[in-house]
Amino acid sequence: MPNLTEFPPAVYVPCAEAVADGAEARLEYRQTKDGRTALLVYSALDRLRRGMGDVQPWVLLPTPSLEKVWEKDKFDLVLMDIEVPDEHRRRGGLTA
Repeated sequence: MPNLTEFPPAVYVPCAEAVADGAEARLEYRQTKDGRTALLVYSALDRLRRGMGDVQPWVLLPTPSLEKVWEKDKFDLVLMDIEVPDEHRRRGGLTA
């Protein structure tokens, strides 16, 4: 599990689609150029919108919950407040 000691108490996490109940959210993972699976997280909603665009669905998770997510999905790293290039952003849909 990546070290999360430098993270805020809660993070905004991009989701595959908007859902009414956060417990039903499917988190969105990204592949790095070297083939690792990354979970992108954002320290504030404005940073998520700046980094992923206004139509990106999201869920707010307590940072300690990321350990449970990792136990289930075994991602390789967590990247915080990353700006995704425009060509890799969602192009339509609803925000959470």
